[in-house]
Amino acid sequence: MTTPDSSVSPPDAGAQAAAQAAVWPQTLVGAGVLLTGLALAFGAIGISSEAGYGGVGPNFLPWLVSVVLVLCGAWILWEARTGGFRELDPPTGADRAYWPGFVWVSAGLLLNAALITTLGFILSCTLCYLLAVQGLRRASGQAGVNAPRTWVIDFVTGVLIAAPVFWMFTQFLAINLPGLTSTGWL
Repeated sequence: MTTPDSSVSPPDAGAQAAAQAAVWPQTLVGAGVLLTGLALAFGAIGISSEAGYGGVGPNFLPWLVSVVLVLCGAWILWEARTGGFRELDPPTGADRAYWPGFVWVSAGLLLNAALITTLGFILSCTLCYLLAVQGLRRASGQAGVNAPRTWVIDFVTGVLIAAPVFWMFTQFLAINLPGLTSTGWL
């Protein structure tokens, strides 16, 4: 009879070690989600529960979100503490962040916030879309990102997304969004 050599590890010991190393970050994420839900519930205590239109009060949505966050946080904690997420795919993508893409997307968001009252909702959201898509295209290594055709397609797509949203809010829901003109259509 032979005795197993304790210095030889099972074939998937590396995978088990990687899964064990991921347990603590998963636990921290679960605790963060759980604490966020509890903090939202604490804040919802101070919101009036007086029923409004449709029979629900203004505290309904904060309570709903806090309950869902607490449940999700508890589930993430349970998964992490009972062995971690066992069906995770291996990480894909680059080993490091692509910072120029982050800059493109951030510039789109910041310019949208800065220019929405000057350019109006449609054009500022189109600019945000255009810059964010350029950043994502560059991060994924797509060819032809500097081609004028790509910029035109992204601009037109941004307008086709932003304009109906603007019209839905201003014309059908009567919610004021900043426009380029006072007509309510641009």
